[in-house]
Order: sequence, then C-alpha cells, then structure tokens
Amino acid sequence: MSKTSTSEKKKGFKKYILGFWILFFAGILSVFFIFLLAGWGALGPMPTFEELENPETNLATEVISVDGETLGKYFKENRTPINFEDLPDHLVNALVATEDERFYSHSGIDARGTLRAAIFLGQRGGASTITQQLSKLLFTDPNKSGTFNRIIQKVKEWVIAVRLEEQYAKNEIIAMYLNKMDFLYNAIGIRSASRIYFGKEPSELNIEESATLVAMLKNPSLYNPVKEQFKDNSRQRRNQVFVQMEKNGFITPQVKDSLQELPLVTNFSPEEHDDGIATYFRAYVQEFMKDWIEDNPKPDGSSYSMYRDGLKIYTTVDFKMQTYAETAVERHLQNLQKEFNRQNEDNRTSPFRDIEASEIESILQRGMKNSDRYKRMKQRGIDEDSIRASFNRKREMRLFSWEGPIDTLMTPRDSIRYYKSFLNTGMMSMTPQTGEIKAWVGGVNFKFFKYEHVKQAKRQVGSTFKPFVYATAIDQLHLSPCDEYPNTPYTIPRGRHGVTEDWTPANSGDDYGGNKTLKQALAESINTITARVINKTGPESVINLIDKLGIDTSKIDPVAAIALGTPDISVYEMVSAYSTFANKGVYVKPYAVQRIEDKNGTILYQHQPESRDVLSAESAYVTIKLLEGVTQFGSGRRLRLNSEYAKNTEAYKRAVTGYPYAFDNPIAGKTGTTQNQSDGWFIGMVPNLATGVWVGGEDRSVHFPTIAYGQGATLALPIWGMYMKDVYADESLNVSKEEFEEPDNLSIQINCDEISEEDLEGAEEKTLEFEIDF
Repeated sequence: MSKTSTSEKKKGFKKYILGFWILFFAGILSVFFIFLLAGWGALGPMPTFEELENPETNLATEVISVDGETLGKYFKENRTPINFEDLPDHLVNALVATEDERFYSHSGIDARGTLRAAIFLGQRGGASTITQQLSKLLFTDPNKSGTFNRIIQKVKEWVIAVRLEEQYAKNEIIAMYLNKMDFLYNAIGIRSASRIYFGKEPSELNIEESATLVAMLKNPSLYNPVKEQFKDNSRQRRNQVFVQMEKNGFITPQVKDSLQELPLVTNFSPEEHDDGIATYFRAYVQEFMKDWIEDNPKPDGSSYSMYRDGLKIYTTVDFKMQTYAETAVERHLQNLQKEFNRQNEDNRTSPFRDIEASEIESILQRGMKNSDRYKRMKQRGIDEDSIRASFNRKREMRLFSWEGPIDTLMTPRDSIRYYKSFLNTGMMSMTPQTGEIKAWVGGVNFKFFKYEHVKQAKRQVGSTFKPFVYATAIDQLHLSPCDEYPNTPYTIPRGRHGVTEDWTPANSGDDYGGNKTLKQALAESINTITARVINKTGPESVINLIDKLGIDTSKIDPVAAIALGTPDISVYEMVSAYSTFANKGVYVKPYAVQRIEDKNGTILYQHQPESRDVLSAESAYVTIKLLEGVTQFGSGRRLRLNSEYAKNTEAYKRAVTGYPYAFDNPIAGKTGTTQNQSDGWFIGMVPNLATGVWVGGEDRSVHFPTIAYGQGATLALPIWGMYMKDVYADESLNVSKEEFEEPDNLSIQINCDEISEEDLEGAEEKTLEFEIDF
C-alpha cells in the first residue's frame, strides 16, 4: 500500500473523529442552549423568583372550633397545608424510599436515575425526582399533548426543579409536595387525605396508613384504598412501599414481613360542603365571611377568597357541645317523627291539618316556586306551563329519611309534599356573660333541608314571650314573684292597648279559680294573669324592653295580645334575650367568629364585644327566680322527675325509660306552645349557659292534633334535657350547676310560701299525664 493511500486514510479517520467531537460538543451545547432558553422563558412562561418564593396554590379556608377541632372547610380544592414538623417520620421515609431514593443527595435532578431511564427506556423505573414532580404540580401544564410538547415540559420541569432546590430546603420541598398532591375525593394535600381516608391528622397516622397514602402517589385512582375494584391494587402497592423501605434501611426485613400481612383498613370520611358536623353553623359563618370580605379588601386592593386563600376562621362553637346538640336533636326527632307519622295515618290531608284543599294547593305552589328546580328552569327561559308540567313527571330522586337516604321514583310535586311532612328544629346554645355561641343546630339535615331555623326562620314564640312581660313589670313597677292576682277571666276593653274589640284571653283547659302568685302564674302559663300584667305595663313598654334585648321589633305591633306570644321571633334572638336575665341584666350580643387569620397566621379580624345595660341586676335576678318556678312545679317539671310521688306513677316509669333527666340543680326556663300546636319551644338557662330549642313543621298547618304531643314540653324540652345530660356528663366543659348569683341589697321579695305539697303533686301529675312513651 502506498504512503499516499495510508496518509489519505489517516486524514479520513481524523475527519470522522473531529466530526464526532464536533457533534458531541454541539449536542452538549444544544442541550445547554435548550436549558438556557427554557430558563429565559423562550420555551414558555417560567415562574419568577417571587412565584418560586410564594407558589400560587388554592388553599381551603378552615373553620375551627374553640377547642381546636376542624368543623369544616370552604374550598375549590380541599387543601390545608401543614409543616414538615407535622409529618410522621415513617411517612417521610416511605415517600423518599418509594419516589426518590437519592432525594437528599441530588440537587433537583437525579443524574444516575436519568441515565438509567435513558439506557433502559424507562423499563427499570422513571427518573423523576420529588422536586421534579413538585415543579410539575406547581408550574407546568401537564395537559399539553404531543412528543415535542412533552419534551419541552420535561425540560422546564428540570429547570424549575433546580431553582426550587436553590430556593427551598429539602424538608420544605417534601412538605410542599405532599401538600399539593391530589388524592381524590376532595382530599387535596396530605392533611385532607389523612382526615378523609383515615379520620385522623397526619401526625397520628401509623406506618401502614402512611404507606397506603404514599402508594397512591403513583396513581390515586388505580391504587385507591376505598374503591372496591382497586383495593387489591392498593394493598399490593402498599406492600411494595414496605419493600422499598426495607431496601433503604428504614425498616427491618422482619418488620416488613409483618407489615405486609396486615389487612388494608380505612376510615373513609368524605369532606363535602353538606357533610360533617355543624353544617348549618358553617353556612352561617360563610355568610358572615362574605360580608366581611366585601368590607375588608387586601392591602393591594384585591379581595380575599374563602376558597383559595387558606384563611383560618376561629369560632366560638365547642366541638363537644355541638356534637351533643346534634345527637340530642337526632335522638328526639327521629322518635318524634315516628309518632307524628303514626298519627297522620288516618289524616286525609296529611301532613296538613285544619286547612282547605285550596290552601294546601297554595302551599305546594309556593314550595314549587321556591325550589331550585323551578329557579333553574326559569333562568333557562323555559315557559311557565312547561315548568309546571315537569313537576308532575316522575324522575329518579334521593330523599331524606331518618333511616337513611331513599332512592326512588317520584314527581317533584310529590317530593315537596313529602318534605313538608317532616318536623324540623332550631337550637342554639350560648354563654350569657360573653355572647359566645357554643352550639348551633339549624335543622335536621343540611343536605336535604337548606332552610335554617336558628337565625333565618322566625316563628311564633307562644308563652316563651311571657317572661318579657313579667320582667317589664318587675323593672318598672317592682312587682314581686309573691304578688297575688285572681285567676279569673279578665277583659281589656276595646280601645286600650291596641285592642280593637274587648279582649278576654282564655286559660288553657279553662283552668280558673283562686288566687295565684306571679311565680305560679308564669309556671302554669296562666293567660288571664299575664293579661292583667301587660295591662299595667302597656305593650309599648314591653316592646321597648325586648328591643334592648336584641329582638327585631320592626314588625311587632304594640297590642296587648303580644303578651301571649303572637310575635314571630328567631331562636337566635330569643336565646340572646333570655341570656340577659342570666347576665344580671346586661345584654351581650351573640357572636360566632372570634378571629380570622391569613395562611401565615396574621390576624385579619378580632371580635369586639357589644354589650349594654338593659335591666337592673335585681330585676334580672327576680325574673330568673320566676323562671325557676317553671322547672320546679310548672311545664318544665319533667326535667326533675325524681320525687317519691313521681316514682310511684306509671307515667314516670315510662318517661324515665325515654328521658332520664332528674336534674337537681337550679334551672331557669320556659316552655312555649302556639295556636294549634304549630310551634313548640323551650328555653332553659343555668348560670353560664343558655339554650333555646324550637320544634315544628315547615308550615304552621303541619302539627300534632292534640296538646299532648304538640306542647313545647314534649316537642322541644326533651332535646334540651338530653343535650344538658351529655353536657353535664362531660366535666371538661365546666357548665355550672350552681345557684344563680343573688345581687346585693335585694329589695324585692322572692321567697314565697305558696308552693304547697298539693300544688307540686297536682302540677307533677298534670305534667306526667302528657309524657310520651316512645
């Protein structure tokens, strides 16, 4: 071979070598240039330094009880972030072992894992680090399709991952990643996931629960532990997490083996807006927040969002007391509804009574127009005839029942009538001295009955209004509970106190005769003596008093008949007004929100108490002593069914089986029953807690046929009794059993000798006569 040929071959070989290195370095420079372009934002928007420092994310607003429990959330995404310190070690270990073994040694990109993925084309696992996954969740769009777009997305993830590593500590990245993940069923973030899937806070998770959640990170649907068809997948993937933990030295082989044998156990507790505890209260707080947000913009002028800004709303509601209140409502109304349904079996116009067919039709038409179905169809421009016709076509429905939801076929019109048949309730409990609302039950089931009966609804209050009349007389005229009046028919003539014609109120059961003290008169709800008292004070003075007690008087006319409880008043107003008597005559406005904080803990709102002097301490205390008489020998006597006389009666034995109250501490309270038994009330107080309960149908024509079941002592008082039994059993609540504090220099006589043994027995017998045997 000639020297020329050899030389040419060497030159050709050098060209190939040179070409290879040129291509190699060009490739490196190209990759470098691509990353540089991505960093400059040439391949699409990239997060700024400020965005990296404060990643935008939708954070749920949390409603928190006074004892630190989460009552509920408002959210577009149900995410409540937590700090790394709140994560158990085994959760972090499971995450690192499964998702990113070299997390603590790389700077955002795992070069070794990337090379392995490239060589084996992903067959031996991917190369995406936890930081890359976080960058994808925070700042890139995973919905773009096409190979080129996916490559660009991956490049951007790498760049953002490196920047995140420069900006945050490793532990912060782990917390951010777990706070951002979507675990399905509104479980966005690790805190929501642990609460929804296991009913506990992340710090309370055990190792197998942590492994189950980490297993879901690969595919929350395919490895979901509550989806029946994927439970096996979930358990297998959870066990693989244990393998990874053992491989990385976090657990021993023996522990791994024992953990893999454990069954897959969850405690699924969905967090929907309509589910959980204190649903009506949360709806009230939501309205409070809407008003507050409107009046309180951010420093930059924009508005806070209940659904994205991660606010924390600290409320006055006590989680335990709220639970006891809801339990009492459910226990009593579930039984009461059975009896109500039984008594309606032969009622031709069920559930309505005492009204004509035309009135029933008006009620149904009104219900139709108030329905969401009607409003939606109206907004879509559908004509009236078509809308009405749609209410007469059967369709699949899920209906409320005390035994659980019912799936059935029914016309919307029939469903309106069906829901009218349920008795409902409003209940509120507050601390008289501070105005703190401790429990709020606005109805029987928020998902099916949206109308709220604590503050939104106003109903006739019946005899629960009478203490306002007596308090006015005590404050203005210094009347004593021991003052006597004849229990005889009494007439206020036409033209006096707004009376348009002579007004002679009748006593219940035409019960007349003898003299009665004011204490007896209030305890036995004697109408004639109440009429005598308002004739002395005048209705204007009574209205002036209740206005100071926080009751809206704009629709209450100054007529004598208000003495018997004709005004419509809310449970909220009644409880706050009664609380003034227990607070020595000082009215304190009820409140539910203590403070509002932003996601960083900065206080945005702090409650400022509102109070005013309404009655003298003496007048308030004397009114309390009158109200104590109601529970001593009046319609509230069944709260104390513990005397030897009562124990010898069959009625007592039946009552104790259902409601074993037997309270022996001072209780000031009043029952109330309205015309035709449409509304039943009981408001009861101990020195540091006032609670009011209303029970009735949505329409006044829905009621029991007789007073036996329709009186306040049967409809409402049992809820108060069951609630207070649970409250007193929980000593951590510190609810008082003491006497109401007597003011100094009491000048009005309060100790009367008029309560004889015969009176007690007679009142007790009358009370027990109407006791329900469920």
